[in-house]
Amino acid sequence: MKRGETKSIADLVREMCREEGLETPLNEYRLIQAWSQVLGPAVQSYTKELNIHNQVLYVKVTSSVLRHELFMNRKSLVHRLNNHVKAQVITDIIFR
Repeated sequence: MKRGETKSIADLVREMCREEGLETPLNEYRLIQAWSQVLGPAVQSYTKELNIHNQVLYVKVTSSVLRHELFMNRKSLVHRLNNHVKAQVITDIIFR
């Protein structure tokens, strides 16, 4: 970095995370944490497990009715969750 070139601390931390390979795990963690914020406490109460593997979010839901409703809206949910994290973290959701 040249002397006259200034960067914010947030940009420097983001750049360091990207160089160290920490950006993807950090975004995955943020997306899982965003689940209850995006979908609300009612859905969160029926959610038991959230895992991300190969850009697919696996969600264990205890209500079959809610599972079907979420399944029908999964493309919208993918878009909303990725927008909340401001990164392309997942491409699909599988409800179990």
